Parts: sequence; C-alpha cells; structure tokens
Amino acid sequence: MIGRLATYNLSGDARDLARRAEEGILPIFRSQSGFRSYSVALGDDGRIYSMSAWESRADAEAGNEAAASFVAENMADDLELVGVQYAELLFNTALGVSTLAGATA
Repeated sequence: MIGRLATYNLSGDARDLARRAEEGILPIFRSQSGFRSYSVALGDDGRIYSMSAWESRADAEAGNEAAASFVAENMADDLELVGVQYAELLFNTALGVSTLAGATA
C-alpha cells in the first residue's frame, strides 16, 4: 500500500478548505481505482497536509493528478502546493496494514 502526502502553504481559512476538500476531493478520490483513505491536517507550521492511501503507486499518482486539477480549479487562491511525496505504508492501524502479517513466532 502506498501513502501520498501533499504539503500546501495556506492563505485561506483551514477549516473552510478542509470542508471544501471533503465535499470536492473526497468524492473524486472515491471514484479512483485503488483508493483507501484520505485525511487533511493543519500543521503547527500553518501548512495543510493532505494524506491519502492507495493500493499502488500508479493509483496514488492518478489520485494526485485528480486532486491537482480540483485544487487548481477550486482552491488556487487559497493553497500553494509545496510538494508531494509517496511512501510505502509499513504500518497503519486504521487500514489494517501490519508488519506482523505473516510473521511466525
């Protein structure tokens, strides 16, 4: 499973942007192949962090393209993309990803 973390500088209201992401981006992600989860967080640094989980890197990259299009069309005045990172999820309690799966004692 692959995690996608997008970091944004914020110039708008964080809670309003999270609501707009939930109403706009979440349905887009749900329609994408391999989608597993989506979260938006406000960092202590004042940045917005968009975190999603996908079955594969290709799924995550397709989701990233879909999110980028939505943000460009609907949130460009309030968000500036700083960067996107992808990482293999090694452990996640909500998604049932465990390093212990298949381990023998």
